[in-house]
Amino acid sequence: MNAENPQSPPVASVPLYQLKAEFFKTLGHPVRIRVLELLSTRDHAVAEMLPEVGVEPANLSQQLAVLRRAKLVHARREGSTVVYTLASGEVADLLRVARSILGSLITDQAGLLADLRAADNNA
Repeated sequence: MNAENPQSPPVASVPLYQLKAEFFKTLGHPVRIRVLELLSTRDHAVAEMLPEVGVEPANLSQQLAVLRRAKLVHARREGSTVVYTLASGEVADLLRVARSILGSLITDQAGLLADLRAADNNA
């Protein structure tokens, strides 16, 4: 059991593929992805993120807590303002790679759609 979650086994005994799956589950929420995208450009105060993310403050707070627990973001207090930053530039790199993969998939699908339409017109 580890200190953060007494129900889970020590990290050393968890297979890497399982740790990766947990990591991607953490990323598997649109609000968390949007927050990470925003933080990829610069640090943001919570109040700045709210209109960009489009959720209630309590929901944003919840999602930020998930990202903090996963150690993907860091928070710092500047007076009464809480400012968030990415824990690692590699998170921004991961988002760029995901965007590139999605762009390729969409391009491939658009090509397939064009081929199907051309086949329908020739039939």
